[in-house]
Amino acid sequence: MIPPAFEYTRPGSVDEAVRALADAGEEAKVLAGGQSLLPLLRLRLAFPELVVDVGRIPELRGVREHGDTLVIGAMTTHHDVVHDPLVRRHAGLLAQATATVADPAVRHRGTLGGSLAHADPAGDLPAVALALDAELVVAGPGGRRTVPAREFFVDYLQSALAPDELLLEVRIPRREGWRFHYEKFHAVAQSWAIVAVAALVRQDDGHIAEARVALTNMGPTPLRATAAEEALTGADGPAAVARAAEAAAEGTRPSQDLAASPEYREHLARVLTRRAVLTATGTG
Repeated sequence: MIPPAFEYTRPGSVDEAVRALADAGEEAKVLAGGQSLLPLLRLRLAFPELVVDVGRIPELRGVREHGDTLVIGAMTTHHDVVHDPLVRRHAGLLAQATATVADPAVRHRGTLGGSLAHADPAGDLPAVALALDAELVVAGPGGRRTVPAREFFVDYLQSALAPDELLLEVRIPRREGWRFHYEKFHAVAQSWAIVAVAALVRQDDGHIAEARVALTNMGPTPLRATAAEEALTGADGPAAVARAAEAAAEGTRPSQDLAASPEYREHLARVLTRRAVLTATGTG
C-alpha cells in the first residue's frame, strides 16, 4: 500500500530536529531506522503531516562510558549494539536480546532508540531496558530531561515522549558480577515474541542475592515480575527457582490474540522465567 502524502525534513542537529517537531506539533513523526514507522505508514495506520528524519545527526550515534554508566546513542543500530565491546562487557543482556530482534537486514537498519520510542510491549528491548534500570534522555523545547525506563512506557504504543521531544540516548548503570539471560518464545523465526523474559541475577555464596525479571508481551507495557523477584531472593537451587518462577505472572495483563490466550501467556511467563533464571545462574 502507498503511504499518505507528507512533508519531509532532514535536520542536521538536535536543536533543528526539536524545532521541526515543535513547529509541527502532534502532526509530526520521527524517522530513525524506519523499521517501526515505515510499516505503519504503508498500512496507513499513521498519517503524519511531517516526517523528521534524524538519521544524519551524529550526536545520536555511538556507545561510550560516562563514569559508572554506559551511554548509547538513540540512533545506534541493533547491529552495532550487538557487536559493541562496551555493550557486551557492561550490558550483556542488551546485546543478547538485541541479537534476537527480527533478522540481520532489520538489525542493520533498526535502532535502539526507535525500538524504545515505539513502545511496543511485544518488542524485545523495552523489557530489557526495564530490567537494566535504564534511563532515557530526551530533548524538547524546554531543554533536556531524563526519564527512568519504569516511567517511560505509558501504555500500548505510548511512551512518555511529548510530540515535540526527541529521544537522544539511553543510559545503563554498569553492574559488576551480575549474570543474565533473555529467554524468548515465538512461533516462527524473526517474529514478535509471544512471551519473553529478561533475567538478571546476582549470586552470593551459592544463592541468589538479588534478581531482576522483566516480561515482554504480558501487558500493554513491559512489566517487572516483582513477585517473582522477591521470591527468587535467597533461592539456592533449581527447585527453589522453580517455586519462585510460579509467581512470574502475578499482576500481569496478557492479551488475547491469534497467537495465544491470556492463560497460555501466563503459563509461558512462569516457564520462561524458570528457564531464564536457571540459565543465568548456570544451573539450567
